[in-house]
Amino acid sequence: MRGRLITFEGIDGSGKTTQIRLLKSWLDSEGYDVVILREPGGTPIGEQIRAILLSTINVSMTDVTELLLFEAARAQLVSEVIRPAMEAGRYVICDRFIDSTVAYQGYGRGIDPDLVDRLNQLAIGDIVPDLTVWLDAPDATLRTRISRREGDADRLDREQDGFRERTLNGFARQKARYPERIHRIDTGRAKEETHRAIVDLVRRTLP
Repeated sequence: MRGRLITFEGIDGSGKTTQIRLLKSWLDSEGYDVVILREPGGTPIGEQIRAILLSTINVSMTDVTELLLFEAARAQLVSEVIRPAMEAGRYVICDRFIDSTVAYQGYGRGIDPDLVDRLNQLAIGDIVPDLTVWLDAPDATLRTRISRREGDADRLDREQDGFRERTLNGFARQKARYPERIHRIDTGRAKEETHRAIVDLVRRTLP
């Protein structure tokens, strides 16, 4: 039986790390074989690319360079980990995937989203998420969560509010384009309540 790919999307502060951990625990309890991945990263090559992308030293990185590095890391992850795991019948949960690139590099950076789509397709081939959970919250909640981690802010975290707003708009546009695959979950509530909503979503949308 083919495995499933569940991707989590949302800007920093939306609660992805916590909800991914909780969903894995639930899937484990249901008897599924689950692997958790993150983008960029998940492979030795991808982790090296991640370090380049997020380093605050690389302030001169161009938008196109950034986009191509994300796609390179993704292509490696799909080939080396995601495809083999799904062929083995495993459930793959990935922290960020193609929709983040459309939102951040397409709408956030202003690169043609159609070009981003084509590069995404090149990187993933026939591997498309079975379900995408877009975690979102009221702006005040997100700002509070982001402020708590300012000391650990990476290169993308340090972008101005205009970039964040354009990125959020990108996620909303992706949700409108793919309403059957992408589901918005409000995380401006207790994490246990958010987890229950995600479990209900998984039960309804995946066999």
